[in-house]
Amino acid sequence: MAVYFKPFSDMKEEDYHKLGLKAGLEIHQQLWTDKKLFCRCPAGHYSLEFNAEILRHMRPTLSELGEYDGTALMEFKTKKEIIYQINHQTVCTYEMDDTPPFEINQQALDIALEVALLLNYKLVSEIHIARKQYLDGSIPTGFQRTTIVGVDGWVPYQNRKINLIQLGLEEDACREVSDVGHQRIYRTDRLGMPLIEMVTYPEMRTPQEVAEVGNILRWLARSTGKVRTGIGAARQDVNVSITGGTRVEIKGVPRIPLIPLLIYNEAMRQHNLLLIKEELKKRGITEKTFKTNWQDVTQILSETSWDPIRRALKRGERVHCVNLKGYKQILSHTTQTGKVFSKEISDRVRVVACLTRLPNILTSENPEETIGSYTWKKIYSAVIAEPKDSQILVWGDEQDVATGVQEIIIRAREALIGVPSETRQALADGTNGFERILPGPNRMYPDTDLPPLEISSDRIQRLNKNLPRPLWEREKIYRQAFLPEHLIRQIIKSYQAKLFDDLLERYKIQPVKIAGLLFEKTKRWKRQNLPVEKIKEEDWHLFFDYTVRQPGILENSDKIFSEYLVNPDSKLSGILNKFVPPAVQEKDLFLLIAKVIDDEIMTIGDENKRHRFIMGKMMVPCRGHIPGKKVSMVVWHCLRERRKK
Repeated sequence: MAVYFKPFSDMKEEDYHKLGLKAGLEIHQQLWTDKKLFCRCPAGHYSLEFNAEILRHMRPTLSELGEYDGTALMEFKTKKEIIYQINHQTVCTYEMDDTPPFEINQQALDIALEVALLLNYKLVSEIHIARKQYLDGSIPTGFQRTTIVGVDGWVPYQNRKINLIQLGLEEDACREVSDVGHQRIYRTDRLGMPLIEMVTYPEMRTPQEVAEVGNILRWLARSTGKVRTGIGAARQDVNVSITGGTRVEIKGVPRIPLIPLLIYNEAMRQHNLLLIKEELKKRGITEKTFKTNWQDVTQILSETSWDPIRRALKRGERVHCVNLKGYKQILSHTTQTGKVFSKEISDRVRVVACLTRLPNILTSENPEETIGSYTWKKIYSAVIAEPKDSQILVWGDEQDVATGVQEIIIRAREALIGVPSETRQALADGTNGFERILPGPNRMYPDTDLPPLEISSDRIQRLNKNLPRPLWEREKIYRQAFLPEHLIRQIIKSYQAKLFDDLLERYKIQPVKIAGLLFEKTKRWKRQNLPVEKIKEEDWHLFFDYTVRQPGILENSDKIFSEYLVNPDSKLSGILNKFVPPAVQEKDLFLLIAKVIDDEIMTIGDENKRHRFIMGKMMVPCRGHIPGKKVSMVVWHCLRERRKK
C-alpha cells in the first residue's frame, strides 16, 4: 500500500481544507497568587526535597447511572502504584482529601475575571464549583475542583473572530517525576495552584493559525502581569480532527512553536488510519469477520540471540505471539513521520500493560534482522499462520504479557473503525503517542462542599478600571507611534505595557526611547545579574520627570540605573540629583567647543571625521547634562563659523 502525504513544509491551506482539518485549543495558565486555590498553602514554591510519601491505588467505581468510565477501567488495568512525594511546606491535609476545601481564593478569582473581560467573555453571575474526574492519579482525590467564570468569548484574528467556549478556573495537578512499569511517582508542590483554562471552538483552518491564536491568548493573559511564566507555567492541549476521523486531544504541549508540526502529524496519522480502515474493508475484514489467535512461544525462542527477548527470558518472562488474520503489511503502514501502525500497538502495550522497557513488541514485518527466518517459521507453525497474516511478539511476566496480548487485539480491532477517540501525548519531535482513551462526557458533577458565590457588579466595575488595553488596540497605537516591529511584539505581550502606555501619555519623550529603556535595557541589566525588580513604577516616573527637565539625563541611563541597582541602599533621587543642575549648560557649549577646535583639527580633510572627533571630546563633559543631538548641532555651527574665518 503505497502512501504519499506532502512534507510539512509543502503543505498549503488548500491541502488542509481538502483533509477537512478542524483544530481547537485549550490553554492552561498558572496565576500569580500567594496561596493555592482551595487551601492556604503557598503557591509557586517548588522543591526537589520531600518529607513523606503516600501510596495509593486507583480503583473504578460505578457512577450514579450504574456505569464505569472507560478511562477508569483502562487505568485500573495498568495496576499502577501511585506514589505522592510530599513537602510539608507546600501541602496540607486538603490536597490529600482529609479535610474539606477552604473558600475559593479571591485573588485568583479576580485575575480569572480580569482575563475573561479581556477575552470578551460573558461573565457568569454566580460561581458554582464542580468536580472533574482526574483518573491518571495526578490529583490524589481523583477529581479536580473547577468552575466556569465566563462563556462565549472571542478574540479578533486576521479578518475574522475566533470564538471561545469558556474560561475556567481550576486547581493544578501534581508534577510527574517518573512512570516506569507499575509505578508512577508524582511531586505535590504544584498541586492545587490556581490555573485558568481558555478553550476555543475548533475554528482554526491550518496548524499555523492554531499557533498564532495560541500566542494571542497567551499574550493577553500575560499582559495583566498576574500570571506565572517559565517552564510548566503555561501548557497547551490541542484538539484535532479531519473528515472521517474523530476528535483527538494532544495533551501537554510545552511550547506553542511545536503546535504546527504536532497538528500536521496528527492530521497525517488520522488520514493514514482511515486508509488502513479502507484497506481492511477491501480485504473483507469487518467487526464480524475479524479473527485472531495467540500462543505462548517462549520455548521456541529459548535459544534466541536477539538481545531484547534474550534478556527477557533471562529475567524469567514469557513470550506470546498474536496472529492477526489478514493483516499482512498493515503493521508496517506509515502513520506519522517516521512511524508505522505497529507503533500504535506498542504504545498501547507500554501504557496499559506497563511493559515500558522498549522495544516491547516485535512484528513479522520488522525490516531489521532480529530472531531469524528459521525461528519465524517455527512461530508461524505454532500459531497456524497463513500467508496473508501478520504476527506480533510481546514479552513480560505472566500477568503483564496477558494484558499485552489483549491490548494488541483491542488496538488491531480498532483499526476497523479508523480513528479511535484518544488522548495523546505531545512528543518533542512533533509526533504524538498514546496516553489514554478519551474520558467520557459525564466526568463533571457538582461539588457539595462549597456554596455558590455571587459575582457582584461592583466587583466587575472595580476590575474594569484597571484593565489593560487589548493587544489589538495597543498594536494599532504603537504603529502610529512609529515603534519598530520587534519592540511592538515585545510590548503588547508584556505586563509592563500599561506602565509604558502611562509613560507615553504623560511625558513628551520619543516613544522608542521609553520602550528601549523598559524592554531592552532592562533585559541587558538582567543578563548582567542586576536586580532589575528593584525598579518600581514610581522609579520610572521619577527618572522621566528629571529627563523632561533635563533631556541629557536619558543618555546616562545605563550609568544611573547601574549605580542604583548595584548598591542596595542607594536612592534613585540622590543619583539623579548629581545631574541637576547640569554641570555643563547650553550657554557654555560655544566656549567649550571653541577651545577644542584648534588648527590641527581643521587639517582633517573629511568634515564628518572632524565632527566625530570633536563630538568624542565634547560628550565626556556633556553626557547626562546636554542631549547629544543638541551638542552635535552646536558643533556643526562652530565648524561652519571657523571655516568662514
